Amino acid sequence: MSSDKDPEYLSTLERGLSVLRSFTRERPAMTLSEVARVTQLSPAVVRRCLITLEALGYVGKLDNRYTLRPDVLVFANLFNQAFDLDHTIRPALQHLRAQTGDSASFTVLSGSDILYVTHVSTLRVIRLQANTGTRFPALVTSTGRVILSTWREHEIRQFITAHPVPKMTAKTETDPEALFEIVKKSALQGYAVVNDELDYGVTSIAVPVVIPGYGVVGAVNSSGSTGQVDLANLAETRLTDLKNAAQTISDWLQRSPDLLNAIRLMS
Repeated sequence: MSSDKDPEYLSTLERGLSVLRSFTRERPAMTLSEVARVTQLSPAVVRRCLITLEALGYVGKLDNRYTLRPDVLVFANLFNQAFDLDHTIRPALQHLRAQTGDSASFTVLSGSDILYVTHVSTLRVIRLQANTGTRFPALVTSTGRVILSTWREHEIRQFITAHPVPKMTAKTETDPEALFEIVKKSALQGYAVVNDELDYGVTSIAVPVVIPGYGVVGAVNSSGSTGQVDLANLAETRLTDLKNAAQTISDWLQRSPDLLNAIRLMS
């Protein structure tokens, strides 16, 4: 435990949650020793966590390999249900999808990542799928770049230095100075576009969501298949709809102080 943590901080709860979070798309099933290696916890601690989580129904075991059970899905729905996202943020995104024909999302900056709070998809099949709770490195996303574009220049540089960009595709920009210029250009434009940098075949455009008196709390994007997007006229054809969606979400958040505070706490 860090010395600056509250004396009532429950390290056992932290360890149990870290065990749950260790299961990913790349690691859907693991042995006890694999979980220990991923979480950097001792095998004895991991064993106790897994026994508890198994007893609660959140983890299952088969042939010495542990995996998540469907009961963990309840956690994915808690935020949506508590703040009624289906009747607050989601309708604006659904309208944006209807206007553009492409998927739409509302995201916030969380650490070095953008976190998808609400997402509505289309029937089009693209390689990279995003859902509520999905995280991507902020600097390779349109929403991350447009949120960062509202920061002061020294803050942007500090963020870029602290969070080196992974090479997601051959087109991913990783040079710190080039990224700084891209983010600053987004500040001048009022929007950000990412084309085949997060994944091949994915093009996205985003604008910030601004709350008077608070500033930028997140961003809205429209994301489609690169081959079906008119990149040259993307801003011209989508900015009005994007800004309308961002304004609608801003209005909802101003009428829903509990939801606004919860979103602000995510950053």
